[in-house]
Amino acid sequence: MKKDGSRLLCALNGDVSSPPPVWLMRQAGRYLPEYRELRAKAGSFWKLCMTPELAAEATLQPIRRFGFDAAIIFSDILTVPYALGREVIFEEGEGPSLQPVTSLLELEQEKQVWRERLAPAYETIQRVRGALPPEIAVLGFAGAPWTLATYMVAGRGGDEQRAARLWGYRDPHSFAVLLERIGDCVAQHLIAQIDVGADAVQLFDSWAGGLPEVRYREWVVEPTKRIVDKVKAAHPRARIIGFPRTASLQGYLLYAQETGVDAVSMDTGVPLSWAVENLPGNVVLQGNLDPVAVIAGGPALMRGIDDILAATAGRPLIFNLGHGILPDTPPENVAVLVEKVRAAR
Repeated sequence: MKKDGSRLLCALNGDVSSPPPVWLMRQAGRYLPEYRELRAKAGSFWKLCMTPELAAEATLQPIRRFGFDAAIIFSDILTVPYALGREVIFEEGEGPSLQPVTSLLELEQEKQVWRERLAPAYETIQRVRGALPPEIAVLGFAGAPWTLATYMVAGRGGDEQRAARLWGYRDPHSFAVLLERIGDCVAQHLIAQIDVGADAVQLFDSWAGGLPEVRYREWVVEPTKRIVDKVKAAHPRARIIGFPRTASLQGYLLYAQETGVDAVSMDTGVPLSWAVENLPGNVVLQGNLDPVAVIAGGPALMRGIDDILAATAGRPLIFNLGHGILPDTPPENVAVLVEKVRAAR
């Protein structure tokens, strides 16, 4: 873990700055015409993710255009299921699908195989880190065990928690082992990303919302804590951002108090005034502008930015969205967003 002039790392270390560092989830993607050209060149989304030269270019495109404070590598959370032996298919207009897991015996257990299958992400990070000055942070990421389990058990994307919940309720022991196996691979993946140059990493738990409290603790909080502990054992100065999207306010509080993450990324529904008052003071806040406000632009965008900056005054903040940029977002509105945040004093 490098010690340099990255504004993002300063924020993750607890520094309050005005303006705050800014990056946006899905900042590399379909809303950019240069990305659409690159995607057409690749021929498929999965090939784009798994070809380091192309993935690095996708990662760098929004940095060149907008000058964000961090570049998050272009990859996908389903690379971990792929490392665990699941074939992943992205069909145009259909979203991802993969071989459903019905038994723990179906999972690849060799760590060397995991690393080989995940190697494109590591080369992408090396390429991106080599292309950027130290003041721009490089972010790695992975999906969290619960969210990955929902995909792996159902065999497809979307809100498919039912199959994973049924496994968890019918056979709690084997489901706990499933989460542990996924978590081991996620931890190794995050450690490897830091090894090759990532300045910080983010864990995406996209389906964290809607679980009963006891299951939320077992399936979201505890597996995340286990990953954080493993990453920090390997890299004591590692900085980890967690995103338990759509969790309840109590769920966000539990996550911030017990997982050990350095920052919590909040979805649009979390009142930042509540977060400032209730989340531990040593936990950095990230978020949480409504992505639709960026599409709208104009006064709605300006108000949204002002509200976030006002609510978090005096608290370490990484400015971001409450979820990823939407495909129909005008790039000029993203430029306005960055300019507005950067003008904050």
